[in-house]
Amino acid sequence: MHERQQDDPAPILVGPKEAAKLLSVSPRKLWAMTFEDDPALPHVKMGRLVRYPVAGLQAHIEAMLKGGQR
Repeated sequence: MHERQQDDPAPILVGPKEAAKLLSVSPRKLWAMTFEDDPALPHVKMGRLVRYPVAGLQAHIEAMLKGGQR
């Protein structure tokens, strides 16, 4: 598997394993969050592949924040 080098740009899309790791949830929970009605996680389907935009995951987290100052 390809190891990211320091000069590699950050990925735009990540696979389910990395998305689950970024969100600190299990792959099963990620799948449920992806296909729930509202608010579903932003994702891109390419044939049978499902990929997650890193910026979309960050925006989803921001939208779900509760409490505290923003």
